[in-house]
Amino acid sequence: MMALEAPPTAGLPVFFTDLWASGSSDLAGMLGRFLGVSSVQVECSGTAALVVALTTLHTLAPERTEVIVPAYTCPLVAMAVAHCGLRLRMCELMPNALDMDPVILATLCGPRTLAVLPTHLAGRVVDAAPARALAHAEGAWVIEDAAQALGARVGGASVGTGSDIVFFSLAVGKGLSIFEGGALVVADADLRAACERTARAIVRPSFVWELRRSIELLAYTALYHPRGLRWAYGWPLRRALAHNDRIAAAGDDFSQNIPLHRVGRWRQAVGVRALARLPAWLEDSESRAQQRVPRLRGISSLTVLDDSAGVPAAQGTWPSILVLLPDAARRDAALARLWGAGLGVSVPFAHVLADYARYAAVVPATAPADLPHARSFAARVLSISNSPWLDAESFERLCTALEQVLDVR
Repeated sequence: MMALEAPPTAGLPVFFTDLWASGSSDLAGMLGRFLGVSSVQVECSGTAALVVALTTLHTLAPERTEVIVPAYTCPLVAMAVAHCGLRLRMCELMPNALDMDPVILATLCGPRTLAVLPTHLAGRVVDAAPARALAHAEGAWVIEDAAQALGARVGGASVGTGSDIVFFSLAVGKGLSIFEGGALVVADADLRAACERTARAIVRPSFVWELRRSIELLAYTALYHPRGLRWAYGWPLRRALAHNDRIAAAGDDFSQNIPLHRVGRWRQAVGVRALARLPAWLEDSESRAQQRVPRLRGISSLTVLDDSAGVPAAQGTWPSILVLLPDAARRDAALARLWGAGLGVSVPFAHVLADYARYAAVVPATAPADLPHARSFAARVLSISNSPWLDAESFERLCTALEQVLDVR
């Protein structure tokens, strides 16, 4: 019998019945209702949505050329900033947290700042209030990166809607996927209209790209299950690990090209059908996390990351569970045992942005002693799948392995 593979995140599967999508293809309208906002702009990826947002803001304020992001975030963010001809500024994190350090952030914000990007990684809600206060005091904008947090809420409202702009990803393994897609939400009506004008100017129809994404969506539908993932995800993962290529294993080996094309009606219609199941899927994921998190918290020296303490009304999503080990050596020992074992254990990203040699052209160099909290976080974090396909027996095996690793002195 073919071995099973748990995915690294609890992504909403696409059903074959979704592919025969009839009726509405108004994905933007349905996302707007789901998020509780008046308007959503659908783009071909979360990265494309960020490019549209940054291009628009830079058009409105061409003298502003700097974008501040967390030092530990997706390399695609750095690529989007470079694509728009802007300068990346990396902000240190708070200790053992995903929040940007507000003291450091205050030193980075200034008259050249175009935007600040608080990031809700793996569904965990960070405190964006300091970024809003500091950015707005300098006349800059705040774009919340909620690529991995579709459905997360703060006080009942969608995460990000308290800032100027928020974007979400509809990529593989996310809460909702059309294989690649993005959603842009803009608070101000005039700024929203400007983003729409930007998209009309830089985002063009592409039969080739849309055909490719449609074929990939068909393959995703066929293979996104425990047996199919053994081939589609597990085999490439183990090949990368065998070559000691952590960047490829983490899925961080991105092309320098950022596609900008319109999403076709068929993929949008598939998204509309799948989105109807998303609220129940998110509820199930939260229920699963509530059962798994106490078991993980009971492991000595293991820290489970929750939503930011600065946002008491936050209700994040749970595509995966982020944990911190006490040091890099034991995190790497855990990876040696569990990464590639089919149990859905991975890392969010391989490095802080400054430590990817392949992205040196788009990320400013830093000294090894710089960004100590972000580098410590990157060296100690593990991502544990919250997929229903990681069954109770496999989850317990995973926890036992962590206990054994942490018992080593």
